[in-house]
Amino acid sequence: MTSPPPDNHLSTRSDRLSPIPVEAGVGLRHPHMSDFVAGTPKTAWVEIHSENFFAPGGPRLAELDAVRSHYPVSCHGVGLSLGSAEGIDENHLSTLSTLVNRIEPGLVSEHLSFSVVDGVYVNDLLPLPYTEEVLAIMVRNVGHVQSTLGRQLLVENPSSYLTFAESVIPEWEFLSALVERTGCGLLLDVNNIYVSAENNDFNTNQYIENIPGDAVHEIHLAGHLVDGEGEEQLLIDTHSDVVAEAVWAVYEAALEIIGPRPTLIEWDTDIPALDVLLAEAEQAQRRMGTDLRASDVA
Repeated sequence: MTSPPPDNHLSTRSDRLSPIPVEAGVGLRHPHMSDFVAGTPKTAWVEIHSENFFAPGGPRLAELDAVRSHYPVSCHGVGLSLGSAEGIDENHLSTLSTLVNRIEPGLVSEHLSFSVVDGVYVNDLLPLPYTEEVLAIMVRNVGHVQSTLGRQLLVENPSSYLTFAESVIPEWEFLSALVERTGCGLLLDVNNIYVSAENNDFNTNQYIENIPGDAVHEIHLAGHLVDGEGEEQLLIDTHSDVVAEAVWAVYEAALEIIGPRPTLIEWDTDIPALDVLLAEAEQAQRRMGTDLRASDVA
């Protein structure tokens, strides 16, 4: 398959707009919205789930405008379904484009997954088999999204619980090929790497060492659930707890291998008090070598 050259101009616009600092940030969730509207939390940046702000006008966008006056913002989507063989939902993409043009986020990201079948959305990020056919679909869809948005898209590695028999390309090679063929960037979810490695028996350092480090523009950290014991044990990516010590160790290895990157603490269910969330961000900041509380980053 012939590869189109990377569209290198796509990254220049996002580099100019509300840049995300190489520091720790947190996901912006409804229970903490009033604090961030006031600009009181000490954190370097925040990330939204894009689809939560798709409705035009109204109080949510007004609140987001207030947050943007205090913090750089990135957009993280869950509904584009980049792996769909039927292509990208044009209404969804148009609405995302409107949001991105309105708030000019520093980064825009989505998942290496699919979530639409015959026009029906499923409430999950479904895994893909890693084949040349699927890679061609991803290249086509990512290229279309980047062309529509006029900027680079970051693609996040998934958490996985099984390996498709059809997969013939290691995930890190699949992502590397996607970067080469589209000029996209990567969102490296360290918790997902650890969860997938434990479930599918591969080495986390091998994964990180074999992705293009220069393409990684953001890192995610989150909590997970350990279900069962021994051979029946399964790790489940839940975003519902503190970052596990083993995941912190993989994060420190990633810092050694690819260097510091903007790092987000994701916490989407059983959302804790804001102090707990900010303490996790402070841990990430310290591991990058800076105490977040020592400087005014808002």
